[in-house]
Amino acid sequence: MSKSATLQELAKLTGSTLKGNPQAMICAVDGLETAGAKDASFLANMRYIEAMKASKAGVICIADHPNLPSDKNFLISDDPSRTFQQIAEHLSSASKSGFAGIHPSACIHPDAQVSDDVTIGPFAVIDSGAVIGPHTTICAHVAIGANVKIGEHCLLHPHSTVREGCILGNRVILQPGAVIGSCGYGYVMDNQGQHQKLDQIGNVILEDDVEIGANAAIDRARFKSTRIGRGTKIDNLVQIGHNVELGEHNLIISQSGIAGSAKTGKHVFMGGQAGIVGHVAITDNVQIATRGGVSKDITESGIYGGGPVMPMKEFNKMQVHQRKLDEYARRIKTLEKQLNEILSS
Repeated sequence: MSKSATLQELAKLTGSTLKGNPQAMICAVDGLETAGAKDASFLANMRYIEAMKASKAGVICIADHPNLPSDKNFLISDDPSRTFQQIAEHLSSASKSGFAGIHPSACIHPDAQVSDDVTIGPFAVIDSGAVIGPHTTICAHVAIGANVKIGEHCLLHPHSTVREGCILGNRVILQPGAVIGSCGYGYVMDNQGQHQKLDQIGNVILEDDVEIGANAAIDRARFKSTRIGRGTKIDNLVQIGHNVELGEHNLIISQSGIAGSAKTGKHVFMGGQAGIVGHVAITDNVQIATRGGVSKDITESGIYGGGPVMPMKEFNKMQVHQRKLDEYARRIKTLEKQLNEILSS
């Protein structure tokens, strides 16, 4: 943290209601238990109310509450976590790169179209026919393939790759090592029993406000487009197969996998290590619990768990029964013994 701000300034910045000293100075952010007089902290879960009361933070971001201590400063909003994040981003300058403009070591093909206000870091490569929109940042060692189109205000972190023909909308973020447009996993076996590669000549389209996590891979379509809908956020180490179509505002958590030609609606959430087989469709507003496996279409909104997935209420009931299997086995043996005694008498 290298900046500071008064609580009056932070209240205006975040659109929060200030309760306390408007001239108190805030220089950093920290947790409730370790924050000091010039730190901002937040309370988003009332389980930590006692930690809030004992905190020495200079200000605490909190939702409206009828019994707030009078000896502390508060910024009151509907979303304390978001308020805290705004403050952290405002005070921090650590995310700013020291490289501005186009670094002389960047390799840019003469046929590429790069806006004047684009930042391109050391050893980045931009191939023929690529188009880079205004206010976009291409960090060190990023590889942009031929005829790629990238929109405005995008951020491509080091060692991310966008292969030929792929399209990124506006405000797209690629974390380090993300690969957009890798070949789909497609092979045919010939009469010799050998696997022959199928050419993947489609592309990947990332719509506006998509973020792709570190070392995630989005495969290009075989003919048309693999499409990631607007506002969708994909975590680290996620695999998206060819011809997949994800709807708007999906959340896909780490180590999940989606096989080729699967489709999801809007607001579909997948927990860590969840999986979807190919060629299935999932409707809007579906949540797949951690390690859930989707093997057929889901046509009703709701929460699902297990493998294959089932409604969460059924899954929880099944888990209870599984934990009692030993008890059930003993009871069955007892009943069998009693039945045999009755039949033999």
